[in-house]
Amino acid sequence: MDKIEKAPKEVLIDLVKLAQKRGMKGSNGVWKDFLTVYAKKVGVSLSDPARRSPEALIAFLYTFSDADDLKFFDKVVEKHASIERILNKTDKLSLEQELVYKTIDHPHYVQSYSFPSYEEGWVVTKERKEVKESENNATVAIDCEMVLCEDGSDALVRVCVVDRDLKVKLDELVKPEKEVADYRTNITGVSAKDLEQVTCSLQDVQKLLSRGTILIGHSLNIDLQALKIDHTRVIDTSLVFKYGSGSNFRRPSLNDLCKAILGYEVRKEGAFHDCLEDARAAMKLVLAKIEVGLMKVVETDAMKLLCHCIPIAIPEEKLLEIIPGDFTIEENKKGKGKRYSVFIVFKNKEEADEVYKGLKGDEIKLSMF
Repeated sequence: MDKIEKAPKEVLIDLVKLAQKRGMKGSNGVWKDFLTVYAKKVGVSLSDPARRSPEALIAFLYTFSDADDLKFFDKVVEKHASIERILNKTDKLSLEQELVYKTIDHPHYVQSYSFPSYEEGWVVTKERKEVKESENNATVAIDCEMVLCEDGSDALVRVCVVDRDLKVKLDELVKPEKEVADYRTNITGVSAKDLEQVTCSLQDVQKLLSRGTILIGHSLNIDLQALKIDHTRVIDTSLVFKYGSGSNFRRPSLNDLCKAILGYEVRKEGAFHDCLEDARAAMKLVLAKIEVGLMKVVETDAMKLLCHCIPIAIPEEKLLEIIPGDFTIEENKKGKGKRYSVFIVFKNKEEADEVYKGLKGDEIKLSMF
């Protein structure tokens, strides 16, 4: 717990958010239960950990004594430390490594990639010290399918791996280690009959993945959770392609990215997931980003409005009430003093024009851009 006491506030916030996400309970219950005891005057009205003091966050974390909970917290602190070490390296980066950095520098990375890899059955890959990261650009793309087990957990049932030439390196059905409650055949395309002669195990698959390779995938954290592999050198296409920002940030679906970047749908509505094609699609997206330099997903007919001179007392969320129409807030530009500006993106010029003409008064100011 000494690490927690010395941790900066952003680390404490992630620890509490992850505790919320996992439903972790200390001696005073979950986070909201703790707040009713710790801050009776305020209660749970300020439940966002980011709005609480470091002292309050530490007090909550100190209510935990279970060994596994403490191990998990240590893992999260270590994850932050490893990010700092990686981002502070001065080696010249390859394009692949830049995307690794972009993934791990994303604000959602720690929340998604903090695994309970201290548990039995997990593999934590180590870097090859004899090869510089910038010189080791071997990449493979991975996609997995999972079944639902009777204890409520997911288990790996199929794994596909392709190289950067889109050639199949691995396509295996995997025998689940637990009793299966639902094969999710309508999604996975796998039935109990398909697994009758399967002998490949999770451990067999784990041994096949090289520790120095850059792993690519879409929401790759879900696949790594199923594989029980804690791997640092990753490129997550749901994080490296920008899709909104701030409070409007959302992870794009693989289908949305393929339509916007590659010009095709990876699957039709209602069709099975094709594990192999999903892996290929993730690799194609990364190659497109490397070769073409695509840095964000945009609609070709999108229209931006610059909303400026906004008092800092009006948060971005309030703009959703003030300004009519369907839009996203793309970028927050800090201004001088007590005002700031943002870019607001509409789907087309007609919608932007209608909103621009309809606004009255000077509560906020807009410029066509």
